Amino acid sequence: MSAHYTPQPRKPLPEGFLTALRSLFGDRLQMGEAIRLQHGSSEAHFRPSLPDAVVFPLSTEEVVALVKLCSAAQVPVIPFGAGTSIEGNTIPVRGGVTVDLSRMDAILEVHAEDFDCTVQAGVRREQLNEHLRDMGLFFPIDPGANATLGGMAATRASGTNAVRYGTMREAILSLRVVTPDGKDIRTSRRARKSAAGYDLTRLMIGSEGTLGIITEVTLRLHGIPEAISSAVCSFETLEGAVDTVVQAIQIGVPLARVEILDDTQMRAVNRWSRLDYPELTTLFFEFHGSHTYVEEQVRTVEEIAGMNGGGQFRWSNLPEERSKLWKARHEAYYAAVNMRPGAVGWATDVCVPISRLAQCIIETKQDLETSSVPGTILGHVGDGNFHVVFSVDPTVPEEMVEVEAINERLVRRALAMDGTCTGEHGIGLGKQDWLVEELGDAVRMMRLIKQAIDPHDLFNPGKIFVREG
Repeated sequence: MSAHYTPQPRKPLPEGFLTALRSLFGDRLQMGEAIRLQHGSSEAHFRPSLPDAVVFPLSTEEVVALVKLCSAAQVPVIPFGAGTSIEGNTIPVRGGVTVDLSRMDAILEVHAEDFDCTVQAGVRREQLNEHLRDMGLFFPIDPGANATLGGMAATRASGTNAVRYGTMREAILSLRVVTPDGKDIRTSRRARKSAAGYDLTRLMIGSEGTLGIITEVTLRLHGIPEAISSAVCSFETLEGAVDTVVQAIQIGVPLARVEILDDTQMRAVNRWSRLDYPELTTLFFEFHGSHTYVEEQVRTVEEIAGMNGGGQFRWSNLPEERSKLWKARHEAYYAAVNMRPGAVGWATDVCVPISRLAQCIIETKQDLETSSVPGTILGHVGDGNFHVVFSVDPTVPEEMVEVEAINERLVRRALAMDGTCTGEHGIGLGKQDWLVEELGDAVRMMRLIKQAIDPHDLFNPGKIFVREG
C-alpha cells in the first residue's frame, strides 16, 4: 500500500455524539478544517484523510470517558502524538475522533536512585532530557524528531543511539493504557524483570494505537557519560564505510552512535544546513565513556577507517560542535526532500543482519543511481538499519510508480537476507502487504489478538493489517 491506499467507508457521527463530546471537552474539542487537516496528514507521501473531530485530553480519566463515549457510538478513535511518523500511522482513514495527547505533558515521577521515570504520553524526549540533565541522567532513545514518548512507545521507535542503548522495546518498563472497552490498565510494575503472566508491555509497544491508547510511560534512564566525543569521516566508497562499522562492532567497540549518509545525502545536508563536508559517503560517530576509554575508542575506529579508505577523521569533545553535527543528521530527511522545490518525501527503511548490510546497501545504491527520482541513503548502520528517502514530484504519477518499484526491490532484498521490511518506521498504511510476506501465518495470530481486544475495530482502524474482504 502507498499513497494510493483505498479510502475506507466512513459513517456520519451519530446524532447527539458531538453534544456529548462537547460536554466532556469544551473548547478542547476542535472541528476546524485546518486542525483536522493537520491531524489527517502525514510527514511523507500519503494523501490526507481528515478526522471528523480532534480532542485534547488532559488526563487518563478523560481518555477513558472519551473511549467509552466513542465505543457506545461506534466511532473510530485515533491516538496522535507529534505527528512525526512517516508510514501514514496516524491518518484516520475511516474518520472518527483523533485524540491529540500533546497536552498530557507532565513528568510525573523521577526515581534517580532506580534510574527510571514515569511521564505522561505527551512529554517530548527533548523536554525529558532537559528535566533530567541536572540529575546527571538522560534518556537515550533518539529517533531524530522531537517526538512524544507515547508516540515513540506506540511505534517502537529507536534511532541514532540504538546501537548501544537499544530501542523503545528495551527502554520501557511499564505502560498505562486505555483499552477499547474503556479500561484503565497498567501493564507491569517498575521492577527490572518479571515473570508475572503475559508480557502486555511488549504487546502494546509497536501496536501503533490499534490495541490501546498509551497515556503514561515508565522508562529506563542512564547516567550521563563522563566524556562524549563525536567524529566525522568520509570515504571514497560506500563499501569502505559500511565495512568500517561492521569491523568496529565485531571487535567490540561500544559505539554509542554511528550513522551513514551517502554522497547524495551529504550534498543535500551541506546545502540545507550550510555545511562544507566532503560530498562523499560519510560516517557520523559518537563515543561515550571515561575520557581515557573514549580516546581509546576514537583511535581504534580511526585506524579501522583508515584501512578501509577513510579520509580525515575529524572529532571533537565540544558540545556545540556535537550539537551542530547531530542537528544536521536530524534534519537529513528534510534536506533530502527539499533537493527539489515542491517535492514530497517518500521514506522507507529496512533492517538486515549486520553481516549482510554492505551487500544490501550497495545493491540499493545501484538502484538509486539508475533512478530518475532523486533518492538518498542514510541510517543507523550499527544495528543493520538504513533508510532511503526519495524526493518525489507529486505532479508526475510515473515517479510514484518508479519509487514503488524500487521500494519493492529493496524490501524483497532485505527479506531474502532474513531481514525485516521495517526497522523502525512501523507498518501503518505503507507496509501492510510486506508484513504478510515477512511473517506469514504469524499475522493471523496478530489479527486474532486485535479482534479479541478491539472486536469492533475502532482503535486506529485500517493500520498494520491488509483489509479483508
